[in-house]
Amino acid sequence: MNSSPRIAIVGSGPIGSAYARILLDALPGARVTMLEAGPQLTAVPGQSVRNIADPDAKASARERSQGPQSGAHRADLGIPGDVVVEGMFTAREGTHLLDFGGAGSAHAATFPAAAASTNVGGMGAHWTCAIPRPAFSERVSFIADDEWDALIDEAERLLHAQTAAFADSAVGGAIRSLLAEEYAGELPDGYGVGTLPVAGDPQPDGTMRWAGADTVLGSAAVDERFELRDLHLVRRIERDGGRATGVTVEDLQTGRTRTVDADLVVVAADAFRSPQLLWESGVRPRALGHYLTEHPVVISTVALDAERMDRFATEDDLAAELARRALNAADPVAAVNRIPFSEPDHPFSLQVMYAENPPFPLDPSHPRAGNRWGYVNMGYGMRKRPRYEDAVTFDDSERDYRGFPNMTIEYALTDDEHAEIERGTALLRRAGEALGEFIAEPRLLPNGSSLHYQGTMRMGDVDDGTSVADPFSRVWGVENLVVGGNGLIPTATSMNPTLMSLALAVRGARAAAERLAAE
Repeated sequence: MNSSPRIAIVGSGPIGSAYARILLDALPGARVTMLEAGPQLTAVPGQSVRNIADPDAKASARERSQGPQSGAHRADLGIPGDVVVEGMFTAREGTHLLDFGGAGSAHAATFPAAAASTNVGGMGAHWTCAIPRPAFSERVSFIADDEWDALIDEAERLLHAQTAAFADSAVGGAIRSLLAEEYAGELPDGYGVGTLPVAGDPQPDGTMRWAGADTVLGSAAVDERFELRDLHLVRRIERDGGRATGVTVEDLQTGRTRTVDADLVVVAADAFRSPQLLWESGVRPRALGHYLTEHPVVISTVALDAERMDRFATEDDLAAELARRALNAADPVAAVNRIPFSEPDHPFSLQVMYAENPPFPLDPSHPRAGNRWGYVNMGYGMRKRPRYEDAVTFDDSERDYRGFPNMTIEYALTDDEHAEIERGTALLRRAGEALGEFIAEPRLLPNGSSLHYQGTMRMGDVDDGTSVADPFSRVWGVENLVVGGNGLIPTATSMNPTLMSLALAVRGARAAAERLAAE
């Protein structure tokens, strides 16, 4: 029996943090080294930058997450000074495009909005904290329903799930009532209009402390058996035959390279850089990088109609909503409603986010400028069927800005996706017309815009060449090598995948703890 197993975790986001916490809890003698290529942004490692009150500090934290596009911070992040980055632009604050237009960037013409974050906490420092439960065919078929439900329950506990964070908003309630009227009788019980479940802790003043990787890591962050090394880039997974033995890591501030020995290696970077590391390390299952999916997104903005809203909410209700949002001007808590995924008639996920101003400048002469009841930003998430042809591949002869085999992404929407996008767009239009008037017509965002990339390390129940990992997240054919994150998801989903990925991480971490305890 190994009484003091050594564990190396690549990536510091919610998934890596779940592995650290569960393994430390289960194995009293274990030691965990977590390695992160990006910088620590907050005093509490992995905290959501949405919780930073000072606007300048928040902007700086987001800029430092932007990898090769981090401006004045590039030298601090160990990015080579000779990397040419002309013409770059970011996708969203805190992220950097993979195909950023400079030397060493990825090739992603068919997936142009593909982006990542490079920082302690990963995308968990920047995410919206939306955690809807997967349902129907979104779930993993080879995990029994009762176990699946228990895993989701545990993932919700780790994320501090809140199912009624917006339930006390009268404005949100009025929006729900109008949508419920529009879709009356069309949605199955339990899958109708409701509030969006989120990850975080409501505060006494009515604000939210949004969950990040720190929430998942919990007290493990101060456990003497846990070590986090930021600005440390894992170059290679080391193996002895068919067994992972550790990782080779570069200190980006000093340039020094060393080996971290480990009895378990957990790779939980993201759906592009995790398979890239496996590829560079000679771990190359046939399915690696393939079956790439996200959920296509159609968005729009609607000005709420006063006459309709007046049926369910008062002017005092509106004033109370605006006062609550003003409590935290840097990150106001909005009323967010949704219609979840259900089959067969609503295989989509709708989110409806209230705001007093539209997300873009509106000409003052526009008849809906300064709309008294405000606006809603609406998005419909669709499914993308997994296909081998949709993939990120790696070129050993061409290196990226970090010196890894460069990426090329090939991706296409098929007739099936286009048909569902057409259906979903029609439903989005119905929802908008039930609430008011469109000031931004429904439009399909470019491929990659969801930031929810899945399938590139997909799990399967048999090693038949169509999956990278087994049902417990172990890479086929390599002992003591586990992968985690959205890349594991093998199904077509329409919703935010973090909760689902965390449930899979709980299962993988528990199984890994059992194996290490028995060795």
